[in-house]
This record gives sequence, structure tokens and C-alpha cells, in this order.
Amino acid sequence: MTSVVVVAHQERAEAAVLAVQVIDWFAARGHKAWLIPSDADALGLGRLASDADPAAADLAVCLGGDGTMLRTVQLVDGVPVLGVNVGLLGYLAEIEPPALTTALERWLHGQYTIEERMMLEIVAEPPGTRYRALNEAVIEKRESGHTVRLLVSIAGTVFTSYATDGLIVATPTGSTAYSLSARGPIVSPQHRALLLTPVSPHMLFDRALVLDPDEVVRIEVLGPRPADLSVDGRVVAGLSEGDAVTCGPADVVARFVRFGARHFHQILKSKFGLADR
Repeated sequence: MTSVVVVAHQERAEAAVLAVQVIDWFAARGHKAWLIPSDADALGLGRLASDADPAAADLAVCLGGDGTMLRTVQLVDGVPVLGVNVGLLGYLAEIEPPALTTALERWLHGQYTIEERMMLEIVAEPPGTRYRALNEAVIEKRESGHTVRLLVSIAGTVFTSYATDGLIVATPTGSTAYSLSARGPIVSPQHRALLLTPVSPHMLFDRALVLDPDEVVRIEVLGPRPADLSVDGRVVAGLSEGDAVTCGPADVVARFVRFGARHFHQILKSKFGLADR
């Protein structure tokens, strides 16, 4: 029996309709599918919830946009994710809602491939708390109107200090997220790399760096102004003078279900409305 966890956007009515469709579809074929409890409660579908471990599922079906995809990856810890775009941009999703039933049939019959993408391992010191991110870790000022001073070390050697609104350490997948808005480079997600992008730096050196994934980045807060650590858009820790964050490659990857060739540059062209000529 196949087990399928469903993760859904908590504020989209279409996500609720699709969640019922997915769960009923698998149940009719003798398989187990369920919503995670927080999504079921938010969507008024408590009867479809289960406390089963999402990381023990065979498949995760994500019904939402890129934010929901990021949350799904965090929950399932390497389980293959089928993304159904119920959002705006949908960089990470594989299909649109009308193709859902066909996609489930193809998955059940093994007619798919798995795309793997690098994730970040983030350690906040102290107390040594670990996080994982598909897109990025951000160390950013807390107080409006002030910069924060951050000391960057790369591969164990001090690089320089920044007076800046923040620093982004992104994966290639995250190169089209916050790093892009800070004028960072766009990198194909087939690469493994660390992108270090400053946010509004108050200094002459304002360039992003593209590093080997094994060139671990350590960022320490200098001076009395506090900062916050965000992981994939969620604030997870406050940082004070002397606190540091270390970012390197995670020992697990995100895994996405794909049904055909996926050309990153064509997706980029479509999302940005780029012309042929």
C-alpha cells in the first residue's frame, strides 16, 4: 500500500478542493493519503488529517505556490515531492491543477523521474541549533534605519566585514528568490554552489560571490546592533553581538517528481515574460 502526505496552502479554497480530490483518488485505489493536521484544521478538513510522520510517506503532494513547496520540503526530509501550482509564480511546481489526475496515474505506474536539488545546512551559534533550507538563509538587521555589521569567513578564513542591511546565503534554487531581488546572480539549479549576496551594503564592495559548496560560510554579528536569522523566509532566531551562523551543504537533498525534460532557462523565460526577439 502506498502512503501519500498532502501539504496544502492554508488560505486557498482551490487547495482544499484538490486535497479532497487527491485523498479520495488514492483511497479509491486502496492506498493511504492524508493531510497534515495544521493544514486540515485551517481548511476545515479535520476528518482528513493524520498524525503519521510525513517523512515516512512514499510521496508528498504539495498544493500551493513556492512558499508551500518550501514548507513541504522541510516537512518530508527527502521524500519525493509532486508540486501542483496553486500559487502565483510556481517556479518549483511540476504541474497545473487540470493535469493532477494524469500526474497521479503516471506516478503510480512509475512513469516519472526524480530531480535532486542541493539544500543548505545552517547552524546558529550559540546554541548550535541546526536548520535546513532549500532557498536561503538570511542574516538581516532588526532595527529600521540602521545597518548591521557582519564578519564573513569563507572556508575557515576571514574574508571581510560588511556594513549592510543583511547577507543572503542561497542555493542555486534560491538564486531566483530573495537573492535575485538583491541583484544576485541567477544560477541553474543543476549546479551545487553557495551564493553570498549582500542586501543594500553601505560599502564600495557590493558584489555577490558564487562559491564552491564545500567553502563553508560563517557570518558573525559585530557590534551591538542585533540581527535576525531567517530560513526560507521564516525567522527562526535572534542574533546578538558575537553570535554566528554557519552555512554549508546539507547531507540530504530535495527531491522533486518530474514527468519530462525541464529546461530551467525556459521556465525563467516564461515566468519573466521574456520575448524571443
